[in-house]
Amino acid sequence: MRAASDTRTSCGYRAMQLMLLYMTKDVGAQLRKGVVEYCVLGLLQREPAYGWKISEELVSLGLIGSIGTLYPLLARLREQRLIVAHADDTESARPRKYYTLTPDGQDELQQFRDQWLPFSTAVTTVITDTDLTETRTDATATVVQD
Repeated sequence: MRAASDTRTSCGYRAMQLMLLYMTKDVGAQLRKGVVEYCVLGLLQREPAYGWKISEELVSLGLIGSIGTLYPLLARLREQRLIVAHADDTESARPRKYYTLTPDGQDELQQFRDQWLPFSTAVTTVITDTDLTETRTDATATVVQD
């Protein structure tokens, strides 16, 4: 009987480990979904870029899984008029489509930047062993100034 009980306990423990691993992966996916559009805007603020170049940067940073996830995102940003696309001026056989940030895109990126630092600081404070009383005063001062 003891052996069966140990097996159930170890199976339950393993199931819990797998569930926690899944939840962690899911949290990461949700976090990426929430910020990847702003990361594209940030890249395009630096310079106009074509899809493959944007994808390489985001994949290398672990923000998207593949180029296939980028093009629907670029289409949404175009629909929202945050970016525009234009063809490469060169005479190549296959012209590239370059994306550029619009003034509305610059405004959207700035709004995100204004909110990101206080938000990420607050989250970091809550999930680490930082003294919450001291940080609340600092965060309140930042929010009140905005």
